[in-house]
Amino acid sequence: MTTGTTTGTVWTRDDVLAHRVRAHQLDRAAGGTVADTAVLDLGVQDTGPAGAARWALAVRGLTDPADDDLVTAWTLRGAPHTYRRADLAGVAAATAPWSEADAAKRIFDGARPLKAAGIPVRTALEVVAREMRDIARTPTVKGDMSAALRDRLPEPYLRHCRPCDAVHAYEQTFRLAALPAGLVLRPGTSPPVLDPVPGFVPAGQAPDRLDVVRAHLRLAGPTTPKQVAASVDSTVAEVRRRWPADAEPVAVEGEQRWVLAGTVPPDRPRTTRLLAPFDPYLQVRDRELLVPDRPVKELWPVLGRPGAVLVDGEVAGTWRPRTTGGRLALAITPWGPFDRAVVEEQAEAMAAARGLAPGGVSLHPPG
Repeated sequence: MTTGTTTGTVWTRDDVLAHRVRAHQLDRAAGGTVADTAVLDLGVQDTGPAGAARWALAVRGLTDPADDDLVTAWTLRGAPHTYRRADLAGVAAATAPWSEADAAKRIFDGARPLKAAGIPVRTALEVVAREMRDIARTPTVKGDMSAALRDRLPEPYLRHCRPCDAVHAYEQTFRLAALPAGLVLRPGTSPPVLDPVPGFVPAGQAPDRLDVVRAHLRLAGPTTPKQVAASVDSTVAEVRRRWPADAEPVAVEGEQRWVLAGTVPPDRPRTTRLLAPFDPYLQVRDRELLVPDRPVKELWPVLGRPGAVLVDGEVAGTWRPRTTGGRLALAITPWGPFDRAVVEEQAEAMAAARGLAPGGVSLHPPG
């Protein structure tokens, strides 16, 4: 880290990766708690194989958290995210659309017919949430919820789904209304089961700790309003209006970015971790910074993302699972050196977390 003349402090790429590894607690040994695990402030996306979010927590030193301490809900980008159950009311406030324009951006094509009918998007989300709350007096499968909504909602809320030749509520509208309705996702269910939370009421205001802009600055900084907006599915203008007053500019490879005041990059932590495809560390929007010497599509293809072998903050390879006869094997494509014994130990822990026997690690291509 050095001092610049026009934008203040200059962060090197090494500084950025060192800060993110430490902020994500990827260098932490076992012994973490639900309360002190930082990524739960922003939520851990639970996409991919069963237990993906719990594995993301395990590689951050949070092993075997109590089921009652965690909860999963559709929030940012309409994706399932795992949070502290104690934070749920605050999460609902923190992830709610900030304005009418923001709400329209988040539900994509669902906003067009609402606008044509003169229905504000945030009003529509309240209507859908109210109906969902009334329908789900008991645990309800997503398909049953969708069918019930079809019979209750007027035309601007509905679309014809070609793949299944049926009429549904718009998908993002459906998902973003679920948590305000007090509905969370039952872990391990496919199709998803929506569980009602008795007496749930969203908080009037989210605590600073759960504020999604501040959380992005803490975990993915140095960052920009454009990168945060992409992560939230919002607009840059909306994010700029919520930009913290204590954010400080820094320069990263000639670009102005921001960190929270007082943030200083540490020495590069030494750690090796197997990250699942949607691990929070890989959810950054500056992908070229993380993998400058590889095509980003190798780690983030349109379909079928691999996991990553992370060594001291650098992606040292990708991995894909192979499950046969109750055993989990990992096929790794190396990009750089890594300690195979440590990776094999991580692979065994991953298999145990999924309730499988370890099936070993193979290199592809061999080497």
